[in-house]
Amino acid sequence: MNSLMEQLGFNVPIMLAPLGGGPGSPALAAAISAAGGLGSVGSAYFTPEQIREAGAAVRAVTRQPFALNLFAPQPWPQVGAAALQAAQAELAGYHRELGLPAPQLPDVPELDFAAQFRAVLDVRPAALSFTFGVLGAAELTALKNAGILSIGTCGSLEEARELHSSGVDALCVQGREAGGHRGSWLHDARQSTLDLTRAVAAGLPSPVIAAGGLMDASDVRAALAAGAQLAACGTAFLLADEAGTSPPYRAALSSGGDTLFTQAFSGKWARGLANRLTREVRSPLPFPWQNALTRALRSSATQQGRSEYLSLWAGEGVNRITAGPAAQLLARLWPADPEPGASSPNG
Repeated sequence: MNSLMEQLGFNVPIMLAPLGGGPGSPALAAAISAAGGLGSVGSAYFTPEQIREAGAAVRAVTRQPFALNLFAPQPWPQVGAAALQAAQAELAGYHRELGLPAPQLPDVPELDFAAQFRAVLDVRPAALSFTFGVLGAAELTALKNAGILSIGTCGSLEEARELHSSGVDALCVQGREAGGHRGSWLHDARQSTLDLTRAVAAGLPSPVIAAGGLMDASDVRAALAAGAQLAACGTAFLLADEAGTSPPYRAALSSGGDTLFTQAFSGKWARGLANRLTREVRSPLPFPWQNALTRALRSSATQQGRSEYLSLWAGEGVNRITAGPAAQLLARLWPADPEPGASSPNG
């Protein structure tokens, strides 16, 4: 046991990475929590009502602790007319292939963070993790008063220091091997997961959660040995029975392949499987505008089973992915009877 596990009340040193956009479903979070880990619901794309429904869905299955996840609020960058026209023109052909109208940009690219945050306070999960920045003092105080642990995401020691100074309770350090969006906001150093974990654990007193490329028990033990209290695993659970991963996404993951960093789908660097859009899109708008501009394309492609148009987020370890019930996958990451000499979680 360590300080995070004792404080939150669970006994397997594995946290489910948020897996926003569908895979990180309430069913998956509940299954992980019920099996002894810390389940997490990727809630950044949820309306406030969906956040409340997700919390209720998890609690309908288990009374064990779980986390929610949001994007930290950030200013929207300005988009010029020429950049918008170039991005729309680049996507227009894909829209025609899928039978969609021409791509259009909404007036508001993201949901209202303040309303989402109020919904989190209503749900009162054990923890709220957040990415892409730092929460304000008022928000961190509100979490503390509600008994909700705050977990900030960082991609460098500099960002870890800023989060620690803000008063966050724990640090999720994201190495370059991680799938999905980079959590960085100051600069993207892209250190390896173990190197960044060692640096942050040695340099700051905050509890550390390691994220990025952790696919099996040996990876988890290495992260704990590097100074992490928990291992955050996402790609390892994308093929879980309970995950909300769509059929074309599952098929692509099962086939495997190389991963790469791309801005094609959202305008923010993210790691996923290579496909047609990662090869062909060269004029993305900045985040969150590109994310909003490609939303209809990605939604229709999912319905039509066209993985070449999907953001197939996955970490470097994707070719070691396995399918099955979430509890079974969790047991592979942290066996009930660890091998002799295996590291135990400590704080």
